Amino acid sequence: MKDLKKEISNLLIKNDVGLKEDEIISLIEIPPNQEMGDFAFPCFTLAKKFRKNPAIIAKEIASEIESDLFEKIENVNAYINFYVDKKYFVNNVINEVLEQKYNYGSSNMGQGKNIILEYSSPNIAKPFHIGHIRTTIIGDVIKRVYKHLGYNTIAINYIGDYGTQFGVMIAAYKLWGDKEKINKDPINELLNLYVRYNKEAEENPEMMDKAREYFNKLENNDAQAVELWTWFKEISLREFERVYKLLNIEFDNYNGEAYSSKWIPDVIEELKQKELLTYSDGAYIVDLEKYDLTPVIIIKSNNSSTYITRDIATAINRMREYNYDENIYVVATQQNLHFQQWKKVLELMGYDFFDKCIHVGFGMVSMKGGTLSTRKGQVIFLEDVLNKAIEKTKEIIENRNEEIENKDEVAQKVGIGAVKFQELYNSRIKDYVFDWVEVLNFDGETGPYVQYTYARAKAVLRKANYKQEFKDLSYDDITSDIEYSLVKSLESFKDSIIRAKDKYEPSIVTRKVTEIAKNFNKFYNNISILVDDENLKNQRLNLTYATSIVIKTGLGLLGIDTVEKM
Repeated sequence: MKDLKKEISNLLIKNDVGLKEDEIISLIEIPPNQEMGDFAFPCFTLAKKFRKNPAIIAKEIASEIESDLFEKIENVNAYINFYVDKKYFVNNVINEVLEQKYNYGSSNMGQGKNIILEYSSPNIAKPFHIGHIRTTIIGDVIKRVYKHLGYNTIAINYIGDYGTQFGVMIAAYKLWGDKEKINKDPINELLNLYVRYNKEAEENPEMMDKAREYFNKLENNDAQAVELWTWFKEISLREFERVYKLLNIEFDNYNGEAYSSKWIPDVIEELKQKELLTYSDGAYIVDLEKYDLTPVIIIKSNNSSTYITRDIATAINRMREYNYDENIYVVATQQNLHFQQWKKVLELMGYDFFDKCIHVGFGMVSMKGGTLSTRKGQVIFLEDVLNKAIEKTKEIIENRNEEIENKDEVAQKVGIGAVKFQELYNSRIKDYVFDWVEVLNFDGETGPYVQYTYARAKAVLRKANYKQEFKDLSYDDITSDIEYSLVKSLESFKDSIIRAKDKYEPSIVTRKVTEIAKNFNKFYNNISILVDDENLKNQRLNLTYATSIVIKTGLGLLGIDTVEKM
């Protein structure tokens, strides 16, 4: 189907509005209701050029342009509203979905472009807790969106495997560690050691000096420190992999802080040569006061590197290794200052790729009555949350007396999908409270609701003994407002993927899939699909199948599996 936004742009350019195609397309809006048309162009930006009231400009332009693609073009105040020819639109959208199937909405816009995505990044020897869910799931969806648009993505789990915390772990293990107990229950036992050491260090501050001493030994490749660190890392990654398998999330590599530490000496030397380092209170810093930023510590007074030093080294090496077009960091908004400082240092070092490094921030997640603090031992394990979601979903299925053969598989897909969906439904920047009642609701704007809608569509197709789409159909009988709303939401799914990519915002896709599900349920509840008229029935079955394709594709972009029966 022709790109209708481009067609509108061409019409306006021919009318000499003084804007380029991309400028016009960026201004085109989707009206809030169908009575106002399918597309709208606001004329406020044209007031300066034409020296007229925007409403007058809109009226004049609307009276001068026409196209066979639109039933009518008219102005409402300062907007030019475009009403698409419905027969053309419906025929082309359904045929496009049926032709492209699960590639619907994909493109080659990213061909030849490398996108680095860093997300999840738990600390080894610490719990993979509910606080990690946002970076893990948001990062995975952004990766899937980019891949759908043809980009070459490299997903990196930048494991927290370096820093003073490992001095704490080594010191705690040396005092109280029991290898046999740790091997039986790695994360809980390591967490107990970590919490105990921090509590005792509050009374005996010299214990933190000992921890820093052990980390310094690790940085200097002390054999015993490296051996313990390697063991902590191996047993932690085994635990993490169970959670990633539940979430259906994969990474291209686990190159964490330690991997990047080998380039730290080169970074420090470069900073010295470029006269960016300043000696201050026993440490080396980069002074950013003139940029309204606090100083950046590069080398601590005990000669250890800092997190930001490793981040600088990582960004430089990734450009050498991958020649990235974007280097995306999915990290909580609490780290805004860190990323502002880090990018400024890269810029001062003369690296023009600093502006290709993108911080995708997000708000915090909490649970009702639950607080998160690894240091104090108040954590909610993410694996426990996921398993509880599966368990609760199975209870709901059994209480509804649904005759489903593979209840365990369905419970896992729906339960995990429910957790993911709630996480992805709201804007990533907002804080939210994890609520079991909302997560597992089969009604409303939830994962189970959308998955149930997909299963409902598939049930209709099974009842009709629908094997594959009916070819060479004209959809001239798909004329009701309810059907047209459904088709419009299928078409706008493509645009939602682009906008999700541009804004690094998974909720755009999540809400669009929810809208499609709502529109299908209106169609299902108000329009007879399996009618006696064979031609009309086949048109509506093809629309049902097209809807199932788009819902499955959308949920796939969210990393959520569908179920055929529910």
